[in-house]
Amino acid sequence: MGIRIIKTALAAIAAIYTAVYLGLEPPLGAGILAIIGVEVTRMKGLKSAFVRFIASVLGLFFASLVFSLLGFHIWAVAIFILITFPVLSRFQLKDGIVTSSVIVFHLFNHAEVTTYIIGNEIMLLFAGLGWATVLNIIYMPKDEHRLSYYRSTIENCFGVMFQEMAITLRNPAHVWNGGEILEAFTAIEEGANSSVRNRENRLWGQEHYWSSYFEMRRQQLETVQQMLVELAFVYQKFPQAVMIADLLDHLSSDVKSDVYEGNVEERLRELSQLFQEMELPKTREEFEIRASLLMLLRELERYLGIAKRLKKRKVMLSEMKS
Repeated sequence: MGIRIIKTALAAIAAIYTAVYLGLEPPLGAGILAIIGVEVTRMKGLKSAFVRFIASVLGLFFASLVFSLLGFHIWAVAIFILITFPVLSRFQLKDGIVTSSVIVFHLFNHAEVTTYIIGNEIMLLFAGLGWATVLNIIYMPKDEHRLSYYRSTIENCFGVMFQEMAITLRNPAHVWNGGEILEAFTAIEEGANSSVRNRENRLWGQEHYWSSYFEMRRQQLETVQQMLVELAFVYQKFPQAVMIADLLDHLSSDVKSDVYEGNVEERLRELSQLFQEMELPKTREEFEIRASLLMLLRELERYLGIAKRLKKRKVMLSEMKS
């Protein structure tokens, strides 16, 4: 049984008892409104409650005009829908159409428009949406543990990918199925979705680290895939390939670091300088392989640049908090 189901049940019961205590009719209508109002995040719950309340009040206004002018006929409900629904959609209130319809049908069932009936429907809104909002704010499941799990999975996958590339550079005949690429992609996408929920559950002190982290990994995975494309053209062992393999070995253990140290970047700069000082290729075959190794090195540089940009955002965030 999910936490949302429990919250929905509690909100519905509380709303119905509140409606009964206040003498609202029908009290079950407050329960329906509470069920509609329960959301998956705090921020979405507050926004949806506001949208549904405004949409319902507007719906009552238009319904009162239509029914007062045309009478309480079934075809008058169609006129109300044709007039009201486009207006709600135009003003970004379409999420409140269902709630508005519930209230308007209550009004239609009374077959008259009076101040008492309008007040009754508005109080039903307060009871139903109010309790839904209270339950939305009181408890939302925390995603920190899940986010940490996704992070661990991603970093393990990246570590394996760099190790496998290093092995291939030392032994081009090595075969790797690349399963970690798909696993990392899945973890990144699921982690990004969870980070959105985590952010929307914070009413104060917005947290941006996780969304930045998963965006960084998404961009880095693209560079890793491009590195693998270049690696496919390295079918012979060269001294330059072994040097890059040593760099990838270091990066495979460094990938889990929270702070960008810059050690790999410095070694990469030294390696690029060393490559420039080496003798030019003597054969076309050597030229093509060394060109692929150079492109692999450039993609590795782009990978590190993405991590460096994330560190700057983390520093800025820590400065804002201090």
